[in-house]
Amino acid sequence: MGKIEMYKKHFATDAISGFVVFLIALPLCLGISMASGAPLFSGIIAGIIGGIVVGFLSNSNVNVSGPAASVALVILTAIQTLGSFDAVLIAIVVAGVFQIILGYLKAGTIAYFFPNAMIKGILASIGLILILKQIPHAFGIDGVFDGSESFLNNAGGNTFSEIAKIFGYINWGAVIVTVVSLILILVWERPVLKKMMFFKYFPSALAAVVVSILLNEVFVASYPEFALGKGHLVELPVASNASEFFSFFNFPDFGQLANFEIYGIALSIMFIASLESLLSTEAGDKLDPYKRRTSTNRELKAQGIGNIVAGLVGGLPITAVIVRTSANVDAGGRTKTATITHGVVMLLCVALIPFILNKIPLAALAAVLFVVGSKLTSFSIYKSVYKQGKKQFLPFIITILVVMFTDLISGILIGGTVAVFFILRDNYKNAYLYDKITRDDKDHIIVKLAQETSFLNKADIMLFLDHIPENESVTIDGSEAKFIHPDIYDIIDAFKINAKTKNIELELINLDDRSKSESFWRDPQHNPKSE
Repeated sequence: MGKIEMYKKHFATDAISGFVVFLIALPLCLGISMASGAPLFSGIIAGIIGGIVVGFLSNSNVNVSGPAASVALVILTAIQTLGSFDAVLIAIVVAGVFQIILGYLKAGTIAYFFPNAMIKGILASIGLILILKQIPHAFGIDGVFDGSESFLNNAGGNTFSEIAKIFGYINWGAVIVTVVSLILILVWERPVLKKMMFFKYFPSALAAVVVSILLNEVFVASYPEFALGKGHLVELPVASNASEFFSFFNFPDFGQLANFEIYGIALSIMFIASLESLLSTEAGDKLDPYKRRTSTNRELKAQGIGNIVAGLVGGLPITAVIVRTSANVDAGGRTKTATITHGVVMLLCVALIPFILNKIPLAALAAVLFVVGSKLTSFSIYKSVYKQGKKQFLPFIITILVVMFTDLISGILIGGTVAVFFILRDNYKNAYLYDKITRDDKDHIIVKLAQETSFLNKADIMLFLDHIPENESVTIDGSEAKFIHPDIYDIIDAFKINAKTKNIELELINLDDRSKSESFWRDPQHNPKSE
């Protein structure tokens, strides 16, 4: 199926999915603005640009970009350091330039080295975080930072302390909205109903939002004790005219380009935004039902252009975001139409009908995210990874725990380190094949070096050779090795001398040609290029 046919086939479901993602992204954009200490509208600007600009330039089919909680602390600190948000905007522009440079340097290929166990762990942890973070909203606790992926929050609390608040106060109106929304979504998704045209194209999340608005209006009119007011509803800035709307935009202070602190902040933004974007792209490709591959280098360039545009008009930094990407796939998004639609709808709605959006209960959105989160962290995922053995399960579960109790970036770094440890350990153990045969009524040791014998194998080979007893007969065979690190040749040279002192009869096969230590770099198979 060609691209045009794909866009035509999924246009209706993609457009609806874009609207559903917009409903979920809206409170997240506002919450991240609050956590960053930036103007409230800056998160909305980033969401619009992430949808339209990045969505158009990227070749990812399911990624949704926008402001990310992982960069919130950097922006908060930067505003305090530089003294104004206008100065921070210049750092965002510079970070975008750095990302474009990374794209041209083909740094995006690092995404292909993220271990699968870590990526599955990230997705499962995001699912758990979505569920835990939305519990306060489901019970009507206001003042919760929407979109945070960190265990700790700015107020000194944490995920569990926020949940504990529900025992001191429960808003039964919010509970009713949550329960009704959940039941509606679960019933709506039943295969029997999905066979009907209306239920197929009208998403369950949108149905839950519409019903929740109507339900709260009934509360306001007839049951005021259950009515949800400010703090429990979406809170979007409302402009009385076009002039006031455009006043929500901020513009960078170009005079700050001479301030060297700008460039340090820009590097921090670039590193975090690029790392999260690459991880989200890899995770998005795994969620994609068609399993299409995204050019990570092009993704870096698209994110860089998006951040330049965001910085120029007053937006927060942009990254590809797993939460919105998974919600997009779950809602039926299959092409870029969905993410672009989410950006267009956000622009139109905040400009034209913000007063209607401000009627959406956060409890209804919590119900939507409960369903999205449960699919990301389903029991079947844990079971399947467990069956793959501890080398896969340990990095998977450690990634989940680190993300749960710290933040996403820490989970990427620590989970990736654990996964790489197992890879290096296996590489260490597989340096050579050892056999002992009888030749001329005498025991003979044969050591066959692996195809790629790197410096990581030094210790294993050195210890083995050192423990060969005196008067033995030994053959070291390098005929199957395509690459032998120079350090391994040095170990063998030292053993040749030591073998004489221990009366060891030594035979070397295909170990005279040192060009094997250089062939690794000439072999194009070991220099993969990005798409």
